[in-house]
Amino acid sequence: MTNFTNFRFEVDADGIALATWDMPGRSMNVITAQVMDELSRIIEKVAADEAIKGCVITSGKEAFSGGADLTMLQASNAEYMRVAKEKGEEAATSFLFEESRKLSLLYRRLETCGKPFAAAVHGVCLGGAFELALACHFRVLSDVDSTRVGLPEVKVGLFPGAGGTQRVARLMQTGDALQMLFKGEQIRPLMARNMGLVHAVAPRDQIVETAKEWIRQGGSAVAPWDQKGFKLPSNKVYSAAGMQIWPPANAIYRRETQDNYPAIRAILETVYQGLQLPMDLALKGESRWFAKILRSKEAAAMIRTLFISMQDLNKGARRPKDVPPTTIRKVGVVGAGFMGASVAYVTAHAGLEVVLIDRDVEAAEKGKAHSHKLMSDQIMKGRAKTADRDALLARITASADYGDLKDCDLVIEAVFEDPKVKAEVIQKVEAAIRPDCIFASNTSTLPISGLAQGSKKPGQFIGIHFFSPVEKMMLVEIILGKETGDKALATALDYVRLIKKTPIVVNDSRGFFANRCVLAYILEGHLMLTEGVPAAMIEQAGKQAGMPVGPLSLNDEVGVDLGLKILRATKAQLGEVAIVPQQEALLTTLVEKEGRLGRKNRKGFYDYPESGPKHLWPGLKDLQAKHQEAELVDMQELKQRLLVTQALEAARTVEEGVITDPREADVGSILGFGFAPYTGGALSYIDFMGPKTFVELCRTLQARHGDRFAPPKLLLDMAASGETFYGRAAAKKAA
Repeated sequence: MTNFTNFRFEVDADGIALATWDMPGRSMNVITAQVMDELSRIIEKVAADEAIKGCVITSGKEAFSGGADLTMLQASNAEYMRVAKEKGEEAATSFLFEESRKLSLLYRRLETCGKPFAAAVHGVCLGGAFELALACHFRVLSDVDSTRVGLPEVKVGLFPGAGGTQRVARLMQTGDALQMLFKGEQIRPLMARNMGLVHAVAPRDQIVETAKEWIRQGGSAVAPWDQKGFKLPSNKVYSAAGMQIWPPANAIYRRETQDNYPAIRAILETVYQGLQLPMDLALKGESRWFAKILRSKEAAAMIRTLFISMQDLNKGARRPKDVPPTTIRKVGVVGAGFMGASVAYVTAHAGLEVVLIDRDVEAAEKGKAHSHKLMSDQIMKGRAKTADRDALLARITASADYGDLKDCDLVIEAVFEDPKVKAEVIQKVEAAIRPDCIFASNTSTLPISGLAQGSKKPGQFIGIHFFSPVEKMMLVEIILGKETGDKALATALDYVRLIKKTPIVVNDSRGFFANRCVLAYILEGHLMLTEGVPAAMIEQAGKQAGMPVGPLSLNDEVGVDLGLKILRATKAQLGEVAIVPQQEALLTTLVEKEGRLGRKNRKGFYDYPESGPKHLWPGLKDLQAKHQEAELVDMQELKQRLLVTQALEAARTVEEGVITDPREADVGSILGFGFAPYTGGALSYIDFMGPKTFVELCRTLQARHGDRFAPPKLLLDMAASGETFYGRAAAKKAA
C-alpha cells in the first residue's frame, strides 16, 4: 500500500489497483493542485509497474466528488493579472492557457497510459470529477437515488474544460451531447447508462467489484476514439447528417441564450471544431476556449454570485455567531391557502413535523391535500415512492385548533395580506405557543415592524417571505423588524437551511428587496406600453436582456389585479407622489373595464386558450393612445431600461440600509426574480459596468424617460470615488 494524502492506494492479489479518493478533513472530495499531483503519481505508478493490470478509482466518501475547487480557478485569474502587469498580456494569456490545460493533459495521460482504468462511482460526480470518469475506460454507477453525474459548469458561466466537451460529443449523438452540455443538468444512473455516458449500473456494494471484474476480463486500455476506424455517432460535421445538426443547433443556441452566455457559445464552437480534429488537437482547442472563457466578466460574475456567495449564504454567512444551533422539530403554519399549504409541504418534505391551521378542519385538510397532489406528481415521474408520500402526509396535522401549536419551535403565518387579519392571528397564536417559540410572518409587502406592533414579543417576531411556487423557488427573504432579536434571526436561518433553500437577510421596508425590483421591472413594461411601444417588442426586450419572461408576462403570473391592489395600497399610505398615474390608468382599465386579471382567469396582457400556447391579447393595441413604428424603436435602449430600472432599485435598497451585503442582493436578484444571471446579479451588473459608466447611462435615460432613472446619491459618490459595491463591503469588513 502506497501512501498519499488524498488517496488510499492498494493492489489486490489479482494485480488490480484500487485508488480510493478520500480527502482528510473534508465532507466532499474536490479537485485541487495536490489531488492532481497525487493522481498523476498514481497514473505513472500503474503505467510503470508490470505487476499492476489496471486500476479502479472510487471514493471513500458519501459522494464521489463535486468537481474542481472554483477558488483555484479564481486564483489562476489573480495570477493572470499579476503576470499581465509584470510581463504583459501575451505572457499572461500563455500562462493561463498552460494552467487551465493541466487537468485536461492529466486525464489524457490516464486515458493513453496503456493500462485500463475504471471509475466506480457512488453519489454525486460532477464537473471535473465526471470528466475524470469520462477519461476512464470503464464507468460503473451505483443504483442509489443520490447518485448523479453531470457537467454543470455552464451554471457558473464556464464550460467543461478537461475534455468534457470532446468525450461527451464522441459518446452520444451530437444533438443530444450539445443539449446535455448546454443545460448542465445532473443525470440519474439509468438515464446515464441509456445515454451511453456510462457502461453499467450496479448495487452500491458491488460497484468496485464490477469495475475490477471488467479489468480481470481483459478490459481495453484504449478509448473508442483512439481506436482505428472510429466513427463519430452523428457522422462527420461536413456530411448530410452533420448539416441536419449544426444550423438548427445554432438557432437553438440563439433562442435559448440570446447570445448572452459566452460559455455556451464556446461549447458550440469547441464541439464543432473538435469533431473535425484528432483527439489531442481537439482537447487543445477546448483548452484555448476554456482559458478565454475563464477571463470573461460573465464567468467572474457568475462564479462569484452563483457559487461562492451562494455557498456562503447557504452555510449561514449572516447567522449571528453567538447564538447556539437551534433545534427545530415542529413547525406551525397558520393559513392553509396556496402559500401556507406549499410552506407546509416543503417543511414536511424536509422531515419536520407540521401543524397546519385554518379557520375550520375542512380548509386545513384542503391545504394538506396540496401536499398529497405534489407528492403524487413526484411518484408519477418516478422521483418518489408511495411510502414517501404516506410518510410525508403523516408528518402534517391539519387542524382548526390553535392549541395544537403549543409545542411548536417556530410558527409561520401565511394568512391574507391584510394588517387587521394578521393582527388577529398573531394574538391567537401567541396565546397558544411556548414562551420561547419564534413567530414568523410570510408577507410579501407589509412591513414587519408594523405587524410586530400586534405582538407581545417583538424580539421573537421576524419575516420569512417565500416566493411562489414555494416548492420550486429557491430563495427565501428573511426580514428583520426594528426589534427582531438574534435568536429569531438564527432560528429563521436554521429553518431555511433545513428546507434546503437559500436565505437572504434584509431590513424592513415596503416590498423588502425582491418585490421592489420586480415591481420596477413590471412598471417599466407598463410605461413602454403607454408610450406606444409594440407589446411584442417589450416582451422580446425583456428576454433578450436575459430575464426569464417579459414584464407583461410576469405581471400576468403574479396577477394584474394584485398589481392594482398593491398600487392602490401604496397610494393610500404614501399619497399620489408614490405612484405613476399612467400605470394606474392602464391597470384600472384592464382589471375593472376588461375583467383581465392575469393567468388565473385566463386573460391578462395575454390570452390563455384552453388548447394551444398563450399569445398577447390583440386588444392591447386599442389601449395605447399612440403607436410607435416598430422599425424606429431602439431595442438596445428597451433592454437597458428593463435592467437599469431593477439595478437602480437594488442600489436604492443599499442606500436605505435594506440590503447590507451585496452578495444577498446578487443572489436574491437571480434566485428571486431571475435577474439576468450572466450579469452576476443586480449589483454586479453595476459593478462590472463600472459605477461611473452606469451613472452616465442613468443620466441619459433620465433625460429621455424621467426622474425614475435618477441615480441616487450613493451611486454618484461611488462614481466619483471609483468605489464598487463589493469594494465597499470588503473595506467595511476589513475595518
